Amino acid sequence: MLRLSVLITVTLCGTCSQTANGSEEEYEVQEKIVYSTVEGRELHLDAFVQKKEGRHPSVLVVHGGAWRSGNRKQLAGYAASLAKRGFNCFAIDYRLAPKDKFPAQIDDCRAALKWVRTNAEQYKVDTAKVGAIGYSAGGHLVCLLATTGEAPSEKNDNVDTRLQAVVAGGAPTDFRAFPDDGKWAEYWMGGDLKTVPDKFNAASATAFVDKDDAPVFFFNGTADELVPLEWSRSCHDALKACGVRTELHTIEGARHIPAAMNSKALDKAYAFLESELKK
Repeated sequence: MLRLSVLITVTLCGTCSQTANGSEEEYEVQEKIVYSTVEGRELHLDAFVQKKEGRHPSVLVVHGGAWRSGNRKQLAGYAASLAKRGFNCFAIDYRLAPKDKFPAQIDDCRAALKWVRTNAEQYKVDTAKVGAIGYSAGGHLVCLLATTGEAPSEKNDNVDTRLQAVVAGGAPTDFRAFPDDGKWAEYWMGGDLKTVPDKFNAASATAFVDKDDAPVFFFNGTADELVPLEWSRSCHDALKACGVRTELHTIEGARHIPAAMNSKALDKAYAFLESELKK
């Protein structure tokens, strides 16, 4: 159940400083920026920053890999495509299982989001227009960000952790019931549904849905055996029931990896972010 150990490498051309015809891109890429240090370990991100002056809508980019593999380079193609559309993008690394169990991964995503807002002036970020995109485990993490964001308070160092739009591809969104009692996730959770039920609940984006959540665009292959369509539909249906804008785009006959690179789905995903973050 949900053995997403395949590394999705969607590193489409776009991280270079020039286009195919030799003209300069309208953004620059700054690599290996430290956004957090945890127990002496530096966590990095790559920033795709618009050259044009002013503040710009910005997107956190979160890789997949079953919460145990992958890195910030994996979805560089997503980041480059969005940067060409006028977004700043921040593609992040995060701690991985089995060494680091949940909630380390979502904690790091929140730390990255807070870093983006805290460093908004330097990286030309419009703090009122921050979104996120992720695939597979990354789709899960950005969806969880969407449903658990909070207004500034002492609890979050007075930095807003709410998002304004999210794209979640191939994303599992509810971990509260499994035929094997969640034993497949022991490497990530440190136990199963019987021994650490609170962790499985805390990882379930669907469990936290309410009317104030960010709009979410889901996309999923109908033949995905790693993350079945219903695992995305759970959160989509819950958001819809609360009146939150949400779309679910299905890719007929697509399995997990091909769905990540489906051009029609990605075009719709990018258009969704534009409609929400460029209002």
